[in-house]
Amino acid sequence: MSDFFRTTDYWLLPEITTHLGFLLALVFLAYLIQQKRSPASTMAWLLLVLFLPYVGVPLYLMLGGRKMIRMARRKAQVYDRTQPRPPSQFDCNTERFLLSYGVPPASGGNRVELLTRGEEAFGHLYRIIEEATSTVHITTYILGRGDVGDALIALLARQASRGVSVRLLLDSVGSWRIGRRYLAPLLEEGAHVAYFMPVLHIPFRGRANLRNHRKIVVVDSKIALSGGMNLARPYMGPTPDPNFWRDLSVVVQGPAVADLESLFLSDWAFATGEKLTVPPQPRDGTPDEAPEHSKDTLRAGASMVQVVASGPDVPDDPLYESLVSSIFAARERIWIVTPYFVPDELLARALNLAARRGVDVRLIVPARSNHLSADLARESYLRDLHEAGGQVLLHQPVMLHGKAVIFDNQLAVIGSANMDNRSLFLNYEVALFLYTREQVEVVSAWAMWLQGGCLRELPKPGWTRELAENVVRLLSPLL
Repeated sequence: MSDFFRTTDYWLLPEITTHLGFLLALVFLAYLIQQKRSPASTMAWLLLVLFLPYVGVPLYLMLGGRKMIRMARRKAQVYDRTQPRPPSQFDCNTERFLLSYGVPPASGGNRVELLTRGEEAFGHLYRIIEEATSTVHITTYILGRGDVGDALIALLARQASRGVSVRLLLDSVGSWRIGRRYLAPLLEEGAHVAYFMPVLHIPFRGRANLRNHRKIVVVDSKIALSGGMNLARPYMGPTPDPNFWRDLSVVVQGPAVADLESLFLSDWAFATGEKLTVPPQPRDGTPDEAPEHSKDTLRAGASMVQVVASGPDVPDDPLYESLVSSIFAARERIWIVTPYFVPDELLARALNLAARRGVDVRLIVPARSNHLSADLARESYLRDLHEAGGQVLLHQPVMLHGKAVIFDNQLAVIGSANMDNRSLFLNYEVALFLYTREQVEVVSAWAMWLQGGCLRELPKPGWTRELAENVVRLLSPLL
C-alpha cells in the first residue's frame, strides 16, 4: 500500500505543481493588472509570471510592487486630496497642475542658495548643524564612513549632548555599511536613529526594490538642505578635492522648509511609529536673515518654491507627470542635467517631439557614469534624441551626479530624482520647483558652466555593444 502511494505521489506531483503554478499565476495576473504601470512594464511582468511563475512571483514579491496603498494612507498628512488647500498665490500652470494631485502650493518669501561644490556643501551643512538650538532632522540615502561620516557623527553627538533633538533616518540599502556600532557615539548621547524599510520584510508590506532616495536636512524648522548630494565622499567633504563629483544641493530658508520637514516627519513616522508635527509657518513669510557664505555660492533672492514628493507613499506620480506636462508645454528650451537617463517611452518621445518642433533640448549626462547597466540602457535613447535634433552633451572628466531640469525661463526643478525609471516610478524622491525667474537664471548659469567641457559627439557602438544595449533596454520595463 505504501508503494502504491509513493507511486501515485510521484505521478501526481508534476500535475499538482502545474496546477498550483497556474493558480498562482492567475492570482498575480489579476493583481498586476490593477497596478498603475506602463503597458511595457505590465506586459514584461505578465510574461514572466505566466511562463515562469515560480521565478516571477517570488521576484515580484521582492522587487515588483510600485505603489503601496496602505502606506500612502498612513502618510496621508503629506498629500491628502480630501483636505482643503490654501489657494495659489500666483498664476502658474505647473503649480495648478500639481495642486490637482494634492501637492502643497508654492510658497513665497523663500531664500534659496545653490551649492555646487562638495567642500562648500559640507561646510554649509556643518555650520547649520553646529548652530542648531532645538532640532536636527536628517534623512539620506547614503551616509559614508571616513572623514565625512566621522565628522558628522561627532558633531551630531555633541549637539545631542547639549540638548538638541537629533533624528537621523538612513536608507537600509544605501547605508548598509553603517551599523549601530559606528553610530554608538550618537546613540549614547540620546540621539534617535532609524533605518528605512529593511531589506528583510513581510510580503506586501515592504519592498527591497523601493528605496528612500530623498536627501533632506532640516535644522530648527528654519533652514533646510536638499538636492542630490549624499553625506559621503565623493559627493562632499571638508576640503577641496578634484575628484568630487559634480553635484547640486539647495539651501532653503522660509515657508518651504515646513513642507520639507513634513516630508521628513512622514518618513520618520513610517520607519519608527513616532508621530511629530511641524510648527506652523506663514506661507508667504520673509525668511530670517541668512548667514553670509562664500562668494562662490550661487545665490538668489526671495522666491516661490514648491516642494514635490514622489514615491510609493504618493498615490499618483505628480513629479513624473508634471515633467511630461512641462515638456509638452515648453516653447523655448528644455535643459536636463542627470547622471542616469533611462526614461520610459512617453518621456523619451515627448523630448524627441519637443526637439523636432524647434525647442532647444539639451541633455547633459556624464560621459561615463558609475553604473555600466545604466550607460548601456541609455545609449539608444541618446541617439534617438540626437537624431530628433536635441543636443546630447557628455560631461567629463569627473562623474556628474547633479539633477536639474530647466523649462523656458519660467521653471527650474532641482532634487534627488534621476531621469530614469527607478527614480520616477520606484524610489522615494523629493524635488523643489523654483518659479522665480532669478532662480531659473542661476540654475541655467550652472548648467551652462557644465557644458563647457562636454563632448558633443556620441560614440558609434559596435555590434556587440549595440546588442548589449538592446538587451538592457528590453529588460528595463521589469523595473
